[in-house]
Amino acid sequence: RAHTDLIQEGDNPRNVHLLLEGFVCRYKVLHDGKRQIVAFFVPGDICDLHVHILGEMDHSIGTLVDSLMVEIDPSTVEALTSNPRINRALWWGTLVDEGTLREWLVNMGQRPADQQMGHIFCELLLRLQAVGRAEGDRFTLPLTQQELADTMGVTVVHVNRVLKHLRREGLVELNGREIRIPDVRRL
Repeated sequence: RAHTDLIQEGDNPRNVHLLLEGFVCRYKVLHDGKRQIVAFFVPGDICDLHVHILGEMDHSIGTLVDSLMVEIDPSTVEALTSNPRINRALWWGTLVDEGTLREWLVNMGQRPADQQMGHIFCELLLRLQAVGRAEGDRFTLPLTQQELADTMGVTVVHVNRVLKHLRREGLVELNGREIRIPDVRRL
C-alpha cells in the first residue's frame, strides 16, 4: 500500500527489495520530525542491494504509491554474483546510484530551487524512459508537493511557487499527475 515502510531506520535488514510496480523512496527522519527524501526508486530498481551487510538500517525505505515488490534473499543475490556478467551489472547499478546521489548533493548544496526541481524532473523522465514507463517527453509523476518539498528541503509553498514558475516559463506542462517536458535541454 502507499505510504508503507518496507524497512525503517534501526531495523535489521534481512532481504533485498526489487521494485516491479509503483514508486518508492529512501528517506531519513530528523529529530524535529522533518523527512528528507534522499532517493527515488522506479520499477526495475533494486532498493537496497547491499544493505543486508549492515547490522542496522541507517535510513528508511517506503512506498509513495501502491507498489509491487519482490523480496530477494541475500543468499540468492550472492549466488547471482558468481556470474561475472550479473556481478558487473549489479556493480554498475550501484555506481549509477552513487552518481545519482552525488547529483542530488549538488542539487541540495548549490542549485536554486527551480534548477533542483528541473533536475529531478529530467532525471525521472530519463529513468522512466529507460524502463518503458514514459511516453516520449511525458510521464506520470506520482509525487505530492509535500514529497517534492521533502526531497528539495524547501516548504510546500516554495514548491508551489517553483512549479508555477516552471509552467509559466514553458519548461514543464502539468495535467493532473502527468508531466510533460517539452524541451529537456532547456529545462
